Amino acid sequence: MMSDEQGFTDRVTRQGEEAVGKLAQELLENSVVSGALTRVFETREKAMRAQEIALQALGLPSASDLERLTRRVRNVSQRLEGIEDALDRLEERLPRGAQTRSLEERLERIEAALVRLEAAAQAPRPARSRRAAAAKPAAGPARGS
Repeated sequence: MMSDEQGFTDRVTRQGEEAVGKLAQELLENSVVSGALTRVFETREKAMRAQEIALQALGLPSASDLERLTRRVRNVSQRLEGIEDALDRLEERLPRGAQTRSLEERLERIEAALVRLEAAAQAPRPARSRRAAAAKPAAGPARGS
């Protein structure tokens, strides 16, 4: 009994699908319907282009601009995840204490170098007098001796 009902339902469904398919085929073959569909799609394209130009004139992003930006953000996000994964793998290979000490030592060396550079940049430069500048070449050994 249950299989008879299932068979009947399948047969009605199949016949309905065939009828809808035939109707769709006849509509598409009809020149009036196909012409109307063509004009609808052309109008849609023109409206979308006009919208894009208007948004561009207002300095606003269009839907395609937002889609491109979304793709780029996803791409950057995926790259960043790859970098994070690589750093995690690298971190796992280094011993925990050595890693911290090494980073601290490097930071201390960088800070010391910065202090030296700041001191050198702020140190007053000795002014050379004209006499000292003029006397310097004469202080060397005489030529031709």
